[in-house]
Amino acid sequence: MGSSSRAGFCMSDRDSEQLPVIDFSQKPKTLLCSDSSDSAMTHPVSARAAGGNVFTVSSDSEEEEVFVPLALRLKQKAVAKSTCESQKSSVSQNGGFKMKISTAQSVKIVEEDPGAYGKEDEDVGIRKHKRTLEEIEASREEALRRKAERTKQHGERERLRAEKKALTDAVKAMRPDECIKHMVAVVDPGLLQMEGGGDLLTSLHTLGCSCAIEKQTLPRSVSWLRRTPCPQSREVVCVPEALAVLQVPVDDLINMVHSSTQEQRSGVASDHGVTLTSWVLRVMERNWDRSLSLSVIDIEKYFKSQNTKNQQKFRDAVLRDETKKRKRKDVEQLPNALVDLQLHTGVQVHFHSTWKDFTNYVTMSTKALAEAPFKRERDKTGFSFCLESEWAGGQKVERAGKGLLQVWKRQIQQLNRVSADMATAILSAYPSPQLLIQAYTHCRSEREKATLLSDVLIRRGEGVTSTTRRIGPELSKRIYLLMMSSDPQQSLDSVA
Repeated sequence: MGSSSRAGFCMSDRDSEQLPVIDFSQKPKTLLCSDSSDSAMTHPVSARAAGGNVFTVSSDSEEEEVFVPLALRLKQKAVAKSTCESQKSSVSQNGGFKMKISTAQSVKIVEEDPGAYGKEDEDVGIRKHKRTLEEIEASREEALRRKAERTKQHGERERLRAEKKALTDAVKAMRPDECIKHMVAVVDPGLLQMEGGGDLLTSLHTLGCSCAIEKQTLPRSVSWLRRTPCPQSREVVCVPEALAVLQVPVDDLINMVHSSTQEQRSGVASDHGVTLTSWVLRVMERNWDRSLSLSVIDIEKYFKSQNTKNQQKFRDAVLRDETKKRKRKDVEQLPNALVDLQLHTGVQVHFHSTWKDFTNYVTMSTKALAEAPFKRERDKTGFSFCLESEWAGGQKVERAGKGLLQVWKRQIQQLNRVSADMATAILSAYPSPQLLIQAYTHCRSEREKATLLSDVLIRRGEGVTSTTRRIGPELSKRIYLLMMSSDPQQSLDSVA
């Protein structure tokens, strides 16, 4: 083989193979990029396939492989790395990948395939279908309907929350320690102008009740209002109570009692004035929604003053006899007029010695009215056949056994015609039911069992005035049957 030299290079025949020309201006056309999800995508690498930068290296073997120059491989690696990073940063909500093509890459693709972008834009235009006016209007109506439904549901929730809060406040207002704060006592100005009007307001304020001074349809009266929260309007509503306390002057009461007496004697309507019953009926007719309670203050002082005046004015026996008749007319006939009033109207008259007693009566009435709803609700929780009282409400028994004696005593008192003294006598002899049952088991005959408690002494009173008696065979046998009988239909009262 010959050798030749070119531009200072010496080449032998052995090295006469033509070397490739490295052209860095050629761009890679496609590149296969894969990520961790084992999905492969093809990306543009070069603009043209022509260029002769990739050669097939022949060897002695039959297999052929593509030889890529080092500079081109490095450039392809850099492009592949940047493309994969851009794909990973553009992950969509559905878990897919959105390819982001840079401006330079877009230019390359356009150079390679000018019709690619136009076709993609047409596909996007088809996918992004423009909605018609009917669809827009239907969508708007659907949005408005959903908004109205949400508003309605929100309003319903707010209403239920307000009703629940109002019910909670109403239940809280019925408690004994809170109910008096929701009461308003309405006092007539005519009552405050009398002797004890100032003390009445002071007592009501001390109790914790609110006071209001208003002109009433009933003169010299006191009525009440209850502040109750309204669930619908979320406002506090004042509900009037039925009770009204009416203060009646002593002179007016005596005149009406005298007229009632004259009417009863003559049998016809009296011409001397209005009777007590007719006056109350007239007041009830005008105030049909009220429950009246009449109060008279210091009537004894009135009778004493009248008696003193009569004694000073009349000295002879005839006039003294008339005085006695007048006294009988005013004092002794008063109960008859009150009984007639209660039978016809159901209204009671309360007599008070002083204004302080009248003030205490109004205060107690205020407290009773305030606690009335709480007591009514408490009574509704029991059964109709169960007595709800202090005696029949049950006896509290502690863990140490305190209270068991009272339970045993009440059990004995449940029998007919058994007093507390009888139960105490049996309790002192046999402090528990088990001891009494053991005593019955020691008896030899039924007669001995029935008369076991006959000789138990019942003591009444203390000291020299105390008396004693025995239980007797009748009660002894009833208690025996109560404790030992196995017949559920056994009647204890029929046993003699």
